[in-house]
Amino acid sequence: MVLLAAGALLFAAAVGIIWLGNKRSRRERSEILKIGVLIYKEDDTFVSGIVEEMKRQFKDYERESGSRIRLDFSYAEENQSIQNEQIDKYLSLDYDVLCVNLVDRTEAAIVIEKAKSADVPVVFFNREPVAEDLQQWDRLYYVGSDAKESGTLEGLLVVDYYKKYPEQLDRNQDGVIQYVLLEGESRHQDSLIRTEYSVQTLVDAGLILERLDGGIANWVRSQGEALTTQWLKEYGNEIELIISNNDDMALGAIDAVENWHISFSNIVGIDGTPQGVAAVESGKMIGTIVAGQEDYAKVLLDLAERAAREETLDGLDIREDKSVRIPMYSINCDGEIRRLEESRKEEN
Repeated sequence: MVLLAAGALLFAAAVGIIWLGNKRSRRERSEILKIGVLIYKEDDTFVSGIVEEMKRQFKDYERESGSRIRLDFSYAEENQSIQNEQIDKYLSLDYDVLCVNLVDRTEAAIVIEKAKSADVPVVFFNREPVAEDLQQWDRLYYVGSDAKESGTLEGLLVVDYYKKYPEQLDRNQDGVIQYVLLEGESRHQDSLIRTEYSVQTLVDAGLILERLDGGIANWVRSQGEALTTQWLKEYGNEIELIISNNDDMALGAIDAVENWHISFSNIVGIDGTPQGVAAVESGKMIGTIVAGQEDYAKVLLDLAERAAREETLDGLDIREDKSVRIPMYSINCDGEIRRLEESRKEEN
């Protein structure tokens, strides 16, 4: 009888624990999930597009997921110290998860240490920490596009254009493509990778290149315009191609061309911003690489919630390096769309 009574008590306790656990889980779902989103600066066109998509999508996400979400945004004015202070503030206010667009990717360890001490997961995005930093803790993730893929697709845009319109790209018909290059920030990993793979793709396709000049325009349209204006003064009609690490700098190149009142559209960009796509559709650019801002926002919201609630990450296609890569495709001035896997199939 004593054993039966003890067993009954243990069974009742177990049922109670399960019931309380389920009740706690339901209560957690009904509570407001606080997400702090930290941006390296306010006027980056591509990142601003991600922010606007997050603001637009989160109400729909609430309805679909059954969660209540509070989104707050902070801008660091390109100052990592300011961003660190903003992180301290969010952590002191018991935010559940942080989405961080780093000012300086080499300073990720400081951010990680702060978040780890507070047991708050971090989803880095767009500006990728070094690989070793992401391995410091099991509640760290990265959402971004694959820089190698974007550079390769940008190169293929030019290759395809040359095959269709060789006389329009090799304007002086000397068998060599003279080009200039607009690069992003020196501290941003995508700058070097996009540059390397876009140019290497042209070389691998058999195009003969001559680099006339290049310069860092920090992803900024006005700086792209200033550099292009300088090159037009120095090289004039020698320039046959302008390769840009992003759309904003490419749009700056277009501004410079229009200010000079010349006919020139041999320009390629990356990001697929609405302004960039519009320039392609109007024939002012050869093409751009689209990395959907709406896809970024959807993945960020989903991953942030699951990481905060310590739920399964099934279906998010997280790679071994703890990253989720946003799919990309190219779009050219003829309205043609291409994905990298399609190009590989054609090669095989």
